[in-house]
Amino acid sequence: MSKSALFDKIDLSLIRVLHTVITECSVSRAAIRLQSSQPAVSSQLRRLRELTGDPLLVRCGQSMAPTDVALSLLEPAAAILQHAQAMFGHKSAVREFDPATTTLTFRIAATDYLDPFFLPELTLRLRRLAPHVKVEVVPLTSDLDYRRCLARGEVDLVIGNWLEPSDELHLGRLVTDEVVCLVSEDHPAARLPREGKRAWSVERYLAAEHIAPPPLHPGAVGIIDEHLAMQGLRRNIVVRNPHFAQLPYMVAGSLLVLTTGRRFCERYARDLKVKLIRCPVAFPSLNYYQLWHDLTHHSAASRWLREQVRDVVRGLHHVRPPLRDVPSPSPTQAS
Repeated sequence: MSKSALFDKIDLSLIRVLHTVITECSVSRAAIRLQSSQPAVSSQLRRLRELTGDPLLVRCGQSMAPTDVALSLLEPAAAILQHAQAMFGHKSAVREFDPATTTLTFRIAATDYLDPFFLPELTLRLRRLAPHVKVEVVPLTSDLDYRRCLARGEVDLVIGNWLEPSDELHLGRLVTDEVVCLVSEDHPAARLPREGKRAWSVERYLAAEHIAPPPLHPGAVGIIDEHLAMQGLRRNIVVRNPHFAQLPYMVAGSLLVLTTGRRFCERYARDLKVKLIRCPVAFPSLNYYQLWHDLTHHSAASRWLREQVRDVVRGLHHVRPPLRDVPSPSPTQAS
């Protein structure tokens, strides 16, 4: 078959099926996402197998897995769909998207560092405004290559904080936060001001026992430790736990120190025996972003999703507990 004859057998809908079937690794899930039937998608998959000369999906235990050829086709397929969307899809996408009737699945990769109420509030808002959508929250961990997931369409949005977010993605700043320390009421640093003890110096902060989440990216150290390393400093981390919402409870019953954003810490100040104190190390502000790929940049559904994220963050109400000042050490106060 000549190249021109082969090209005549390919249409945009087939490219979309190819991309969806490979990312979902399931004909039935792809049919749901495409709002099609399983027999129709199976028939299109047979056409794709004939055109590529490759099975594309193969049985792997109880599930299906993409072949190497299928994986090599993902990025070209995503690029074709992206360019088609940019050329023709903007106005029709705006016209066709209706939150009240859509049955889309929104996949969001996020941490729970921003605010423990954020993801619950976002989920409730999405379900209230778009009652037929499905919401999947994917943990943003070091095992997740979020850039690749966005490029493949496996997630629609990534929400987190970075010192320097990826310049290959679109970004929207959500909120700026102050870095503070959360400690137990019994921690020496929390008693310093009223007991007139020697100041909690940078050296004492670094030597204290710290609790922290694992880094979000392979080979990274995390925002707090990245900033410390830039100043030639290193803290003493004795506990790492990926479940960030558990950390304040561990702090309350120990002498561990949690260094993170104030918005997160203040949620626990009323209910736990903890104090927010200023960190003796000067940190830049924490910036939280939502990131997305060119693949969904012009999608009305994705744009609507980003608007809901932004509005939920802006609508979170906080009761701000006092931030305890730890006195700076005088020149005669050696640590």
